[in-house]
Amino acid sequence: MKFYNFVIRYRLLLGFLFLAIAIVTNIYAGFWPAFIAYLVGAVLIFGHFFFGPMRLIQEYMETGDMDGAERILNQIKYPNLLYKPIRSVYYTLKGNIAMMKQDYDGAEKMMKKGLDLGMPMKEAEGASLLQMGMIALQKNDMKTGESYIRSALRKGLPDKENEAAAYLQLCSIMMTKREFRAAKDFFRKAKALKPTTPQIADQIKQIEKYIARMPG
Repeated sequence: MKFYNFVIRYRLLLGFLFLAIAIVTNIYAGFWPAFIAYLVGAVLIFGHFFFGPMRLIQEYMETGDMDGAERILNQIKYPNLLYKPIRSVYYTLKGNIAMMKQDYDGAEKMMKKGLDLGMPMKEAEGASLLQMGMIALQKNDMKTGESYIRSALRKGLPDKENEAAAYLQLCSIMMTKREFRAAKDFFRKAKALKPTTPQIADQIKQIEKYIARMPG
């Protein structure tokens, strides 16, 4: 695995190195002895621009090192050359990082690019739509936020934590709109999922204190 990550990290440099070896071999021994070096160099350079260093980003994301993930993303200078599903993931990750920095305009722009390209899995599309809904709510655009969150639930979300978060957001929207019966229904759906994420579980406890007193 370390060797594989090393190749990904230095794939472009290794590609040019193999091409240099191929050219020297071609000059002194002919094309066919240099063919393998040409092929390896071309594959490495192609892989650098077509697939990018996404495998390296995954490791940083899994450990919660968003600064490390951002450094790797910033190494991608020509995202339009990435394979379309990978390009979609690239823009989604850029959007997630921008959202963490509370750059909601930048996050919205990146997330929209990712969605427009299409997601490799429906659950990933649902998660992106949920993020777009959260961004819209942060910008006090309740109508757009509700639309995105409902779309996210229709598409499907990757786990019960995300699903519970979506229902809680809809519950809050309905309370603001004074549609108390709908708010209670969304709250029951969120609670039934029994989420374990501290922030979501705490939000359920806070809402539960007064939702029973609501009319409807």
